[in-house]
Amino acid sequence: MPSTVFNPLDKTNLGKSVVDALMATSAVPLGGMEKFSGAGVYALYYSGDFAPYGPLAQLNRASPSQPIYIGKAVPKGGRKGLQTDDSQESTALWERLAEHAASVEAGAGLALKDFSCRVLVLDDIWIGLGESLLIQRFNPLWNQVVEGFGNHDPGKGRRKGKRPVWDELHPGRAWALRCKPAALSGTEIEALVAAWMAQLSAARP
Repeated sequence: MPSTVFNPLDKTNLGKSVVDALMATSAVPLGGMEKFSGAGVYALYYSGDFAPYGPLAQLNRASPSQPIYIGKAVPKGGRKGLQTDDSQESTALWERLAEHAASVEAGAGLALKDFSCRVLVLDDIWIGLGESLLIQRFNPLWNQVVEGFGNHDPGKGRRKGKRPVWDELHPGRAWALRCKPAALSGTEIEALVAAWMAQLSAARP
Protein backbone atom coordinates (compact mmCIF):
# COMPACT_ATOMS: atom_id res chain seq x y z
CA MET A 1 0.00 0.00 0.00
CA PRO A 2 1.24 3.56 -0.69
CA SER A 3 2.78 5.23 2.35
CA THR A 4 2.07 8.78 1.20
CA VAL A 5 -0.95 10.66 -0.06
CA PHE A 6 -0.62 12.46 -3.39
CA ASN A 7 -1.17 16.19 -3.01
CA PRO A 8 -1.64 17.92 -6.40
CA LEU A 9 -1.03 21.29 -4.72
CA ASP A 10 2.36 20.30 -3.29
CA LYS A 11 5.08 22.62 -4.60
CA THR A 12 6.93 19.75 -6.28
CA ASN A 13 3.82 18.62 -8.12
CA LEU A 14 2.88 22.18 -9.07
CA GLY A 15 6.38 22.69 -10.41
CA LYS A 16 6.20 19.54 -12.51
CA SER A 17 2.91 20.66 -14.00
CA VAL A 18 4.40 24.02 -14.99
CA VAL A 19 7.50 22.36 -16.49
CA ASP A 20 5.37 19.86 -18.41
CA ALA A 21 3.04 22.58 -19.69
CA LEU A 22 5.93 24.78 -20.84
CA MET A 23 7.79 21.93 -22.54
CA ALA A 24 4.60 20.90 -24.33
CA THR A 25 4.57 24.23 -26.19
CA SER A 26 6.40 24.66 -29.47
CA ALA A 27 9.72 26.51 -29.49
CA VAL A 28 9.57 29.55 -31.78
CA PRO A 29 12.24 32.02 -32.96
CA LEU A 30 12.90 34.86 -30.52
CA GLY A 31 13.33 37.37 -33.32
CA GLY A 32 10.44 38.82 -35.28
CA MET A 33 7.78 37.63 -32.88
CA GLU A 34 4.33 39.05 -33.60
CA LYS A 35 2.66 40.91 -30.76
CA PHE A 36 0.50 38.72 -28.52
CA SER A 37 -1.35 38.98 -25.22
CA GLY A 38 -0.45 37.24 -21.99
CA ALA A 39 1.75 37.31 -18.89
CA GLY A 40 3.58 34.30 -17.52
CA VAL A 41 6.90 32.48 -17.83
CA TYR A 42 9.26 31.66 -20.68
CA ALA A 43 12.43 29.78 -21.55
CA LEU A 44 15.12 30.94 -24.00
CA TYR A 45 17.28 28.44 -25.90
CA TYR A 46 20.64 28.98 -27.59
CA SER A 47 21.99 26.99 -30.55
CA GLY A 48 24.67 29.27 -32.02
CA ASP A 49 28.46 29.12 -32.44
CA PHE A 50 29.76 31.16 -29.49
CA ALA A 51 32.59 28.80 -28.52
CA PRO A 52 32.20 28.82 -24.71
CA TYR A 53 28.56 27.75 -25.15
CA GLY A 54 29.40 24.85 -27.46
CA PRO A 55 27.99 21.91 -25.45
CA LEU A 56 24.77 23.78 -24.70
CA ALA A 57 24.30 24.84 -28.32
CA GLN A 58 24.92 21.31 -29.58
CA LEU A 59 22.31 19.96 -27.19
CA ASN A 60 19.67 22.41 -28.43
CA ARG A 61 20.27 22.04 -32.17
CA ALA A 62 18.32 18.82 -32.47
CA SER A 63 15.49 19.98 -30.22
CA PRO A 64 15.47 22.85 -27.69
CA SER A 65 15.72 21.13 -24.33
CA GLN A 66 18.14 23.03 -22.06
CA PRO A 67 17.23 26.70 -21.52
CA ILE A 68 20.00 29.27 -21.33
CA TYR A 69 17.61 31.61 -19.50
CA ILE A 70 14.29 31.34 -17.64
CA GLY A 71 12.23 34.43 -16.95
CA LYS A 72 8.84 35.82 -16.13
CA ALA A 73 6.67 38.73 -17.16
CA VAL A 74 4.04 39.98 -14.75
CA PRO A 75 0.99 42.10 -15.59
CA LYS A 76 1.18 45.85 -15.10
CA GLY A 77 1.37 46.71 -11.39
CA GLY A 78 2.20 43.16 -10.37
CA ARG A 79 5.70 43.92 -9.11
CA LYS A 80 4.36 46.55 -6.71
CA GLY A 81 1.57 44.44 -5.29
CA LEU A 82 -1.03 46.64 -6.92
CA GLN A 83 -4.20 45.48 -8.59
CA THR A 84 -3.03 43.85 -11.81
CA ASP A 85 -4.36 43.58 -15.30
CA ASP A 86 -5.69 40.18 -16.19
CA SER A 87 -2.81 38.05 -17.43
CA GLN A 88 -4.77 37.30 -20.60
CA GLU A 89 -5.15 41.00 -21.40
CA SER A 90 -1.58 42.11 -20.67
CA THR A 91 1.15 42.14 -23.33
CA ALA A 92 3.85 41.77 -20.67
CA LEU A 93 5.33 38.58 -22.12
CA TRP A 94 5.69 39.96 -25.63
CA GLU A 95 7.23 43.19 -24.30
CA ARG A 96 9.74 41.30 -22.17
CA LEU A 97 10.78 39.03 -25.02
CA ALA A 98 11.18 42.06 -27.29
CA GLU A 99 13.55 43.55 -24.69
CA HIS A 100 15.55 40.32 -24.65
CA ALA A 101 15.76 40.28 -28.43
CA ALA A 102 17.24 43.79 -28.34
CA SER A 103 19.78 42.72 -25.69
CA VAL A 104 20.85 39.72 -27.77
CA GLU A 105 21.28 41.90 -30.85
CA ALA A 106 23.47 44.30 -28.87
CA GLY A 107 25.58 41.62 -27.15
CA ALA A 108 28.95 40.70 -28.65
CA GLY A 109 29.30 37.11 -29.82
CA LEU A 110 25.55 36.53 -30.10
CA ALA A 111 23.10 36.45 -33.02
CA LEU A 112 19.34 36.69 -32.68
CA LYS A 113 18.81 33.92 -35.24
CA ASP A 114 20.39 31.46 -32.80
CA PHE A 115 17.73 31.95 -30.12
CA SER A 116 14.34 30.33 -29.74
CA CYS A 117 11.84 30.40 -26.90
CA ARG A 118 8.94 28.63 -25.27
CA VAL A 119 6.21 30.72 -23.67
CA LEU A 120 3.53 29.80 -21.13
CA VAL A 121 0.74 32.18 -20.14
CA LEU A 122 -0.20 31.73 -16.49
CA ASP A 123 -2.72 33.13 -14.04
CA ASP A 124 -1.07 35.94 -12.09
CA ILE A 125 -0.68 34.06 -8.80
CA TRP A 126 1.40 31.26 -10.39
CA ILE A 127 3.92 33.37 -12.29
CA GLY A 128 6.50 33.91 -9.54
CA LEU A 129 6.31 30.31 -8.31
CA GLY A 130 6.48 29.00 -11.85
CA GLU A 131 9.65 30.95 -12.61
CA SER A 132 11.36 29.84 -9.39
CA LEU A 133 10.58 26.17 -9.94
CA LEU A 134 11.66 26.25 -13.57
CA ILE A 135 15.01 27.79 -12.56
CA GLN A 136 15.45 25.08 -9.94
CA ARG A 137 14.63 22.41 -12.49
CA PHE A 138 16.91 23.57 -15.32
CA ASN A 139 19.64 25.63 -13.58
CA PRO A 140 19.99 27.91 -16.64
CA LEU A 141 23.41 29.36 -17.41
CA TRP A 142 22.26 32.98 -17.63
CA ASN A 143 20.28 32.73 -14.39
CA GLN A 144 22.95 31.06 -12.27
CA VAL A 145 26.39 31.88 -13.72
CA VAL A 146 26.35 34.62 -16.38
CA GLU A 147 23.90 36.82 -14.50
CA GLY A 148 22.45 40.16 -15.53
CA PHE A 149 20.87 39.41 -18.91
CA GLY A 150 17.44 40.49 -17.65
CA ASN A 151 18.69 43.73 -16.06
CA HIS A 152 17.35 47.10 -17.14
CA ASP A 153 19.17 50.40 -17.46
CA PRO A 154 19.44 51.65 -13.84
CA GLY A 155 19.11 55.23 -15.07
CA LYS A 156 21.31 58.29 -15.04
CA GLY A 157 23.01 58.83 -11.70
CA ARG A 158 22.81 55.14 -10.76
CA ARG A 159 25.46 53.78 -13.12
CA LYS A 160 28.31 54.01 -10.62
CA GLY A 161 27.82 50.33 -9.79
CA LYS A 162 29.52 47.46 -11.56
CA ARG A 163 28.16 46.20 -14.85
CA PRO A 164 26.45 42.81 -14.89
CA VAL A 165 28.54 39.72 -15.56
CA TRP A 166 26.49 39.10 -18.73
CA ASP A 167 27.58 42.46 -20.13
CA GLU A 168 31.23 41.73 -19.34
CA LEU A 169 31.06 38.57 -21.45
CA HIS A 170 28.76 40.04 -24.13
CA PRO A 171 29.52 43.79 -24.21
CA GLY A 172 27.35 46.05 -26.29
CA ARG A 173 24.38 47.37 -24.30
CA ALA A 174 24.99 51.11 -24.16
CA TRP A 175 23.90 51.61 -20.56
CA ALA A 176 26.12 48.79 -19.29
CA LEU A 177 29.18 50.19 -21.06
CA ARG A 178 28.83 53.27 -18.86
CA CYS A 179 29.08 51.19 -15.66
CA LYS A 180 32.26 50.15 -13.91
CA PRO A 181 33.81 46.80 -14.89
CA ALA A 182 32.14 43.70 -13.48
CA ALA A 183 33.49 41.98 -10.39
CA LEU A 184 34.79 39.14 -12.59
CA SER A 185 37.02 39.38 -15.64
CA GLY A 186 36.11 37.81 -18.95
CA THR A 187 38.62 35.02 -18.32
CA GLU A 188 37.13 34.27 -14.91
CA ILE A 189 33.62 34.25 -16.32
CA GLU A 190 34.60 31.86 -19.11
CA ALA A 191 36.12 29.52 -16.50
CA LEU A 192 32.80 29.46 -14.64
CA VAL A 193 30.98 28.84 -17.91
CA ALA A 194 33.31 25.92 -18.69
CA ALA A 195 32.61 24.40 -15.26
CA TRP A 196 28.85 24.73 -15.84
CA MET A 197 29.19 23.12 -19.28
CA ALA A 198 31.14 20.23 -17.77
CA GLN A 199 28.34 19.64 -15.27
CA LEU A 200 25.80 19.77 -18.09
CA SER A 201 27.71 17.19 -20.12
CA ALA A 202 28.12 14.92 -17.10
CA ALA A 203 24.38 15.03 -16.34
CA ARG A 204 23.41 14.05 -19.89
CA PRO A 205 23.57 10.46 -21.12
